[in-house]
Amino acid sequence: MRFTSAMLPDDAVQATLAGRLLLDEGPTPVLIRDGAVEDVSRAAPTIADLVDLADPAAVSGERLFGLDELATLAPERFLAPVDLQAVKAAGVTFAISAIERVIEERARGDFTQAGEIRNRLEQRIGGAIRSVVPGSEAAARLKDALIEDGLWSQYLEVAIGPDAEIFTKTAPLASVGWGAAIGVRSDSTWNNPEPEVVLVVDSHGEIRGATLGNDVNLRDFEGRSALLLSKAKDNNASCAIGPFVRLFDDIFTLDDVRSAVVELEIAGSDGFRLRGQSRMSEISRDPEELVRQAMSEHHYPDGFVLFLGTLFAPTDDRDEPGRGFTHKIGDEVRISTPKLGTLANIVATSRDAPAWEFGTRALMRNLAARGLFEEATT
Repeated sequence: MRFTSAMLPDDAVQATLAGRLLLDEGPTPVLIRDGAVEDVSRAAPTIADLVDLADPAAVSGERLFGLDELATLAPERFLAPVDLQAVKAAGVTFAISAIERVIEERARGDFTQAGEIRNRLEQRIGGAIRSVVPGSEAAARLKDALIEDGLWSQYLEVAIGPDAEIFTKTAPLASVGWGAAIGVRSDSTWNNPEPEVVLVVDSHGEIRGATLGNDVNLRDFEGRSALLLSKAKDNNASCAIGPFVRLFDDIFTLDDVRSAVVELEIAGSDGFRLRGQSRMSEISRDPEELVRQAMSEHHYPDGFVLFLGTLFAPTDDRDEPGRGFTHKIGDEVRISTPKLGTLANIVATSRDAPAWEFGTRALMRNLAARGLFEEATT
């Protein structure tokens, strides 16, 4: 897999993009602006430092090379464009994802029962859950009706109740970037990608930009018990973010996130092809509201990133009828939207994907050895 100009936003020349490249000296924050890639580590040793600046796009940098030369870099040079930030995710933010979570719960993670349960739930609550505003009086009335019908679920609580589901996806520095292997547990038999927009929030709770993410999910594990969410979500290489963070400015704002259409394409080595999309206009809670709930009564001294959830829930049969979709090793997954570019990864097992070995201590030691702490504070 090679990085190409098609992986960048359609208007990349006008955009200001922040990211991390693995240079010979170590992980390095870069800005892409005016057709060039610049090393900004002397002013901002980490992406967390960069997005905390009053004007990240104005920071001084050292030109490394032009945009075209990104295509000469090996995939392992592209790191996730976040580092010290907490990695959070919002779940069940679209009606269809709420229905699919209820299906997993009622099927106890057994994909063979999914089709029948899906048809029954769609007929009963599909229209209602798509139109109701979470936390409203109408939502409360729908909840009462579903309880009476014996159809209530903990997933419907976070779909239409006042409180959103916000969970920790993975540890800081554990996310993988463009071109890396993405991992599913070797003992999972029902899993899927989750193509999402990811917001980048600074330490003051301000949204500074957006990128793309793959919130890889194990449907069999979560379906057996919601208490297995961490095993369903947080595994080696199970969180992909990238390729770059697009910083907000006069031509790219949160309204562009609200109207984004995120496309997904899966290409299997067995010839299987799957396409889908997630339309952000159909999200049940506004992105700002999700950030507010993620902030809650927390403090994030290094900022955080927030996956906004997905409309996409693959139900196409891959093998025998009724089995639905699940990944196979070697699947190429591409997530794209015109103003954020394309995140591409290859599926592996979490056991076989490269181990996460470069953590916070390693990063601090690397930055200290390069003298970047001193330069950033002078």
